[in-house]
Amino acid sequence: MGIVRKRWKILDSEEDADALKQKKDENNYQPGVVYQALRAIFDSKLNKAGMVGAVYVKTDNGVLFEIKPHVRIPRTCRRFCGVMLELLDKKCIRTKDTNEILMRVIAEPVTRHLPVNSRVVGLSYSSEKVVDIDDYVNSASDELNLVFVVGELAHGKINEYTDDFISVSNYPLSAKGCIGLICESLEHKWKIF
Repeated sequence: MGIVRKRWKILDSEEDADALKQKKDENNYQPGVVYQALRAIFDSKLNKAGMVGAVYVKTDNGVLFEIKPHVRIPRTCRRFCGVMLELLDKKCIRTKDTNEILMRVIAEPVTRHLPVNSRVVGLSYSSEKVVDIDDYVNSASDELNLVFVVGELAHGKINEYTDDFISVSNYPLSAKGCIGLICESLEHKWKIF
C-alpha cells in the first residue's frame, strides 16, 4: 500500500514502477499473484462443496486477515485491489444486507484461529522433501485438519508455524499452480466431482 498521485492504493510493480524505485524488491508488489491464488481457491469445486474452512492472508508488513469461504472474489484485479484497500482501511468488510463479516483483519498468530487437530503444511520449491501431493493428502487422517501455507512467489521459504515443510514439484510453481494441485488432490480424496 502506498500513495500514488495523492491517493492511497495497493502498489503494483507493473503499474507503479516510478513509485517503487526506492523500494528494495519490486517483485514483492504483485497483487495479481495474490488475486489469482485466491480465485483458484474460491472458484474451486472444493470450496463450492463447502470444504474450505477459511483462508488467511498475511502481508509482507505483517497484517493478517481472514477471508470467509463464501466470499465472491471480484472478477477483476483492479476491483480486488480496491476491496483490499478498503479492508486495510476499515479492518472489516461486511455484507450490506445482513451485516455478516466477509473479510476482517485479525490478530497474530494465525495458529490461534485454526481448528483443533490442524496440521500446518508449508509449501516451497526450496524444500528438500518433494512429495506426490495425491499420496500426501490421501495418507492424512480424516480427523486431521490440513492447513496449507503457500507463498506468493516461486522462491523463498515458508516455515512459520508449520508442522511439515514440503515441495509438490521439482520445478518452481506459481502460488495458483500449487493451490490448484492441492484443491484437486483434496477433491479426489473426498470424491467431489
